[in-house]
Amino acid sequence: MANKSSVFDMIGPVMIGPSSSHTAGVVRIARAAIRVLGKKPQKAVITFYNSFARTYEGHGSDRAIIGGLMDFKTDDPKIKNALQIAEEIGFEYQFKSIGNSSIHHPNTIKLILSYEDRQVEVIGESLGGGIINIAEVDGFVANFSAKNHTLIIKAEDVSGAIAFISSVIAQEKTNIATMSVSRKGKNDRACHVIEMDSGIQEITLQYLKSLPWIKELIYIPDIDL
Repeated sequence: MANKSSVFDMIGPVMIGPSSSHTAGVVRIARAAIRVLGKKPQKAVITFYNSFARTYEGHGSDRAIIGGLMDFKTDDPKIKNALQIAEEIGFEYQFKSIGNSSIHHPNTIKLILSYEDRQVEVIGESLGGGIINIAEVDGFVANFSAKNHTLIIKAEDVSGAIAFISSVIAQEKTNIATMSVSRKGKNDRACHVIEMDSGIQEITLQYLKSLPWIKELIYIPDIDL
């Protein structure tokens, strides 16, 4: 490359960038995070950890994360101009870096995203080859790949909740690939993360949202659709 800081090459999986971990994975983390928020953010605080903290500018991860937050796909040529485009549309963002965190994966990004009065915090890990893990959502353990259709349900920690939610999804005749539940404390609110092989109908989502013990429901289709 004539200028490694401003020109991206097409390599490996369909993507823009010199490294699948530092570009394709970063874009996918961002696109998953904006689906947790439910909107493209107006503001973002982006913290790069460990390897990312040391290389995010040289490897184009800064442009990749901003491009992903504007919902550019991994192969979108606009990624190389993402910082300029963000400035033009008034997207406010701040980069931070923490170079030595023993509790985080080497390629970790924390995103605090805001739209009007809604704010979410998402921690994502780029595992290589464009594969990602969304490790946390709003302080709850999540651990989903965003390769499948995903439900995130924050609910009161009521007896029988897991079985009930599973039975509702079963009526859609979709297979549950993974399901996990995390809590911040005993009898505290629980976060259910369910990855499914196919999508579910809007009427089912609305039914689940209507239940008084379910406080928030986020549905994330396969982010590469």
